[in-house]
Amino acid sequence: MEISLSLKYLPILIVSLIVFVIGGAMVLINQILGPKRPYTEKAVAYECGLPPTGEPRHRFDVKFYAIAILFAVFDVEAVFLYPWAVTFDQIGLFAYVEMVIFIALLLVAYFYAWIRGAFQWE
Repeated sequence: MEISLSLKYLPILIVSLIVFVIGGAMVLINQILGPKRPYTEKAVAYECGLPPTGEPRHRFDVKFYAIAILFAVFDVEAVFLYPWAVTFDQIGLFAYVEMVIFIALLLVAYFYAWIRGAFQWE
């Protein structure tokens, strides 16, 4: 007897519904019962325990965004490498060659960013 596709995903739907209900209930209860004592010091921007300096709405250098994108790219690499390493003995030579190509492309991107000075912090 084969389980239909819609029944197969029913547990995921139930767990998702429970998570959203509990999360929403927590936010709603906090809004209703939580303390509400606003004052000026609470509204000030927090900068690691130091008093805020400068204007809160200033432009950041493009380097900040470039570093963030590079971090995301090389962080995603780890997300792909872990499952590949866990199932390495089962996936065969084709997957090995695919991962070598993937890592080679990442190395090309890394050296390109290095040559362009993306890792220089001034």
